[in-house]
Amino acid sequence: MLYFLLTWIAAAISLLITAYVVPGFTVNSFTTALIAAAILGLVNALVRPILIILTLPFTLLTFGLFLFVINALMLWLVGFVTPGFVVTGFLPALLGAIVLTLVATVLGQLVTNVR
Repeated sequence: MLYFLLTWIAAAISLLITAYVVPGFTVNSFTTALIAAAILGLVNALVRPILIILTLPFTLLTFGLFLFVINALMLWLVGFVTPGFVVTGFLPALLGAIVLTLVATVLGQLVTNVR
């Protein structure tokens, strides 16, 4: 249970860092980041696998780089449904997906090392 909470907090902190770095990517508060991280987790668990299967030819053709586009679409969707979490367009979503992936990877490694 502690690992789950640490992972959730790390995801929220990753969103805050991404909002600080990427223009057009806004998170109003830490509470909003926690809510957005939870919704992003649900969207990634439910919607993302369907999109990955549907776009598999593009993903293979681009050697996996199309997954950044899918991640951007997931962020954009979460920004649309979460109050206080704003992604102003596709380019901020794409840059946010790249930065979020990098930051979440680093913080995820820190959480894994704590475990």
